[in-house]
Amino acid sequence: MPKVLISDKMSPLAEQTFKERGVDVDFKPGLTKEELIAIIGDYDGLAIRSSTKVTPNVLKAATNLKVIGRAGIGVDNIDVPAATDGGVVVMNTPFGNSITTAEHAIAMMMALARQIPQANASTHAGKWEKSKFMGTELTGKTLALIGCGNIGSVVAERALGLRMKVIAFDPFLSVERAADIGIQKVELEDFFKRADFISLHTPLTDQTRGIIDADAFAQMKDGVRIINCARGGLIDEAALKVALDSGKVAGAALDVFEVEPAQENPLFGHENVICTPHLGASTSEAQVNVALQVAEQMSDYLLTGGVTNALNMPSLSAEEAPKLKPYMALAKQIGGFAGQITETGLKRVVIEYEGHVGTLNTNPLTAVVLEGLLSPLMSSVNMVNAPVIAKKRNIQITEVKHDREGDYHTLVKLTVESERGSRTVSGTLFANQHPRIVEVDGVYLEAELAESMLYVVNDDKPGFIGALGTLIGHNGVNVATFALGRRSQGEEAVALIAVDEPVKDIVLDQLAALAHVRQAKKLSF
Repeated sequence: MPKVLISDKMSPLAEQTFKERGVDVDFKPGLTKEELIAIIGDYDGLAIRSSTKVTPNVLKAATNLKVIGRAGIGVDNIDVPAATDGGVVVMNTPFGNSITTAEHAIAMMMALARQIPQANASTHAGKWEKSKFMGTELTGKTLALIGCGNIGSVVAERALGLRMKVIAFDPFLSVERAADIGIQKVELEDFFKRADFISLHTPLTDQTRGIIDADAFAQMKDGVRIINCARGGLIDEAALKVALDSGKVAGAALDVFEVEPAQENPLFGHENVICTPHLGASTSEAQVNVALQVAEQMSDYLLTGGVTNALNMPSLSAEEAPKLKPYMALAKQIGGFAGQITETGLKRVVIEYEGHVGTLNTNPLTAVVLEGLLSPLMSSVNMVNAPVIAKKRNIQITEVKHDREGDYHTLVKLTVESERGSRTVSGTLFANQHPRIVEVDGVYLEAELAESMLYVVNDDKPGFIGALGTLIGHNGVNVATFALGRRSQGEEAVALIAVDEPVKDIVLDQLAALAHVRQAKKLSF
């Protein structure tokens, strides 16, 4: 039974869901870094919110960890590259709090437009400063969104309902998607010039850090208003204070800050700034939603291999996982076969999908092919980190899908280019369930791979099979299956032999010394 640690406070429904799904779970919020490091090696999964910091040191100690689930969107507290290098899936729950966070952004915009917090404080103080709090209407104003994904698109829909005009800057937003929502996609230079209100809904990355800085403020209209319910660090806070003091920015509503918890900040106390303590996802509905989703997603992965909302590997739904299971086995065998018979550095990999497999979600299959291919060359490779390892080694990866159906209902073909040339391995499924190798370097055969195999490449000469059989029989090697193929009469031939036990090195040396043998290797699967 897989075991999960919940190390942050979250809805009790998360723990309940894990148990109902058949996952052992411990709920231990408030652990120190040292306490977490001391116990994390006992767990297959780690469910967190924003308090737990998953650092390289934590990951180094997490020797059995397979998945980290973030109940929420942001993963600033997780070292995702280090997790990927360690083969750990990182998931978030981007939909559980989308509405809640979007509604908070709209509420902040309304409060900003009508100075509601300031007017509330003044009235509670016994003042009646009706003329002081002159607001502005939202109707007809232009709301400019930086980021129009899950949350940004909900904000856009709500703003359109308020009869605002909405524009968005988002490199990942297509013109067609923008039209479907009813907004206009613009570039950054037009974005700042046209905005009456700016709301941020993008992750904090190297590209987005400080996206609103002094240069950006200089391009904006006088009297613009800023809302940030996304991530601190997107706005240069010092530049924002200057813009507020000068009147360039009429007001700012901030739910997030560069340093959190934000107990001190230069913007605190400014009469035109509204602040809340990172409340974007803080509704009872959102807390329940993200807790349920993270428990369901992590359980699916640990129990069935389903991958939903992963940040560092291709998604594979719980419904897809059983259907792809035999193809995953085939992909791993093909990759492992090629990896074991390739003896020089890899340069390029081409994976072709033909027939029925080409209609499926092949991204996970490609990751598994790479896992099999790289595993013989290095340790601790899995489908999470294999694509990253390949990229770091400058191995070019190409995936090709063919509509055609050839000799087989489904076919996966792997071509590997190394320093000495290229080689191919192809495989199919018999009865849609049983993996078979059907081609090696242009030689056609049909072989079921076993735990221990012998791979022999030889010249097609009379008497060779007899000599091969005599040698392995003389050494007490019992043959389970024997698959043969040749390019043409008298040319290169291939033998794939399943044996009951791994062949000893001395036997392999004798095989390699046989007349007409070009290559002899023992393989394991």
